[in-house]
Amino acid sequence: MGHDDNGMAAADILAGRLYRAGCRIAFGMPGGEVLVLIDALARVGIEFVLAKHENAAGFMAEGVYHRTGAPALLVTTVGPGALNAVNVVENARQDRVPMIVLTGAIDTAEAATYTHQVLEQREVFRPVTKASFTFDAGAAAAIADKAVAIACEGRPGPVHIDVPISVASAPVQARPSHDRIPAAPTVPAEGADLAQARRWLADAERPIVIMGLDAMNQNAGAAIRDFAQTFGAPVISTYKAKGLIPEDHPLSLGAAGLSPKADRLLLPLLAEADLIICVGYDPIEMRVGWRDPWDPSQVPVIDITAAPNHHYMHQARVNFVADCGATLAALALGVTPRATWPGDRIARLQDDMATAFPRDEEWGPAAIVDTCMTSLPDGTLATVDSGAHRILLSQMWRCTEPRGLMQSSGLCTMGCAVPLAIGAALATPERHVVSFSGDAGFLMVAGELATAAELRTPVIFVVFVDASLALIDLKQRQMGLTSNGVDFDGPDIAAIGRAFGGAGHTVRCRAELRDALKTAMAETRFTVIAAVIDRKSYDGRL
Repeated sequence: MGHDDNGMAAADILAGRLYRAGCRIAFGMPGGEVLVLIDALARVGIEFVLAKHENAAGFMAEGVYHRTGAPALLVTTVGPGALNAVNVVENARQDRVPMIVLTGAIDTAEAATYTHQVLEQREVFRPVTKASFTFDAGAAAAIADKAVAIACEGRPGPVHIDVPISVASAPVQARPSHDRIPAAPTVPAEGADLAQARRWLADAERPIVIMGLDAMNQNAGAAIRDFAQTFGAPVISTYKAKGLIPEDHPLSLGAAGLSPKADRLLLPLLAEADLIICVGYDPIEMRVGWRDPWDPSQVPVIDITAAPNHHYMHQARVNFVADCGATLAALALGVTPRATWPGDRIARLQDDMATAFPRDEEWGPAAIVDTCMTSLPDGTLATVDSGAHRILLSQMWRCTEPRGLMQSSGLCTMGCAVPLAIGAALATPERHVVSFSGDAGFLMVAGELATAAELRTPVIFVVFVDASLALIDLKQRQMGLTSNGVDFDGPDIAAIGRAFGGAGHTVRCRAELRDALKTAMAETRFTVIAAVIDRKSYDGRL
């Protein structure tokens, strides 16, 4: 696709390329160094949303990406604005989120004799991005297209562009620009590895599939479901891949990642398998118990990934760096399905998983999750912050579609759920959106309630209130240490919601929570629900 760039400024070229990539909303905090850029975005139809902190702005942008598929777009000013974004940019790298990070920059000539807020921003962002560029008027179209392509191709991630003040408004020469045509899905070549993998599949009586981030990013859900049904292979999901196969499917074994209780059930099943097929399984989400969970010399393992295995968390006998769906189709070609997993082994495992995370407690964190699941309508989108509640919710919350539960699982950063929900609600106003936070994580980003009020997004913010860093407290006690630095005097969380222009409710039982949710769903503004639970409520539940 080409167009004539005659008469445009460099910022217009960049804005046009981002618009063609599907970007319609940018998030950030402006400064004098990015005003020309923000104006160029507006002229092509990309709205700029003012957040209260750059880190939260990045998570809002990610929330939009999860609903639209377009790269997340974050804009920051020079110096402290740019550095405030480092956490969310690294989160995008570890969670494989395509993100374009635009930072204002002091012109090179100016920086030679001026030091205020001047630092090497590209050196800061280079380790936490797939690529970092300095924008240049003479190569505006090429840099813009490279940034989008690199962010989206292979294993997605963030790309940084430093935009000097004068370059943004500099005229560009009249020359055609061409957006790169995306590569077709990669299919493994016919050969010894593919032939061996087919023999293993044909002989397998106890095959199992583990699916992860790469499969989600490649939209491989239908291909995985069809493959699993054809060959009778149960499916384990990482947290981020929840919903690729609906979790009420007979072959779904639910999620794995950070729960020792789930691991005690799922890892023994892996030990029984006679074929393990990793479909886009990225172990960056997994706890240490998933390091070398099988011996590839004892069981055939097929690994299908978007990038070569440099993590060494596990190994496989056959590795395909290829498209997940296309590879499964190639693997199945000519293979006759057979009966698998004799007896009721899979049904018993599913029953054991349900028993491990009971839903019938009178009140506590599991009761909060269960009440929200049964009270909110089908199709509700959810976000969840890091903490003990996230582990429990990720095991209990059933997803029937991809990206139905959004979270930070690679970096596990706190403070993500509130802005993720705001972004998701802004992108899909027709859907109900609920956010789950611990009180500590909620307080990190409470100022973004002002953003929710300004955007009129009727998100329901459910906060687990125990005035403690529950997961860290649990780890301290498991190590035989005394509780230190984890408890705090919590404020009135519901009152914070009301102070920022939303509704606020404090609940202490299921009935009160059901009533609050019913009221919240009828609101046109956001609602904060403070669900008060006892400290140490997570003991024995994770």
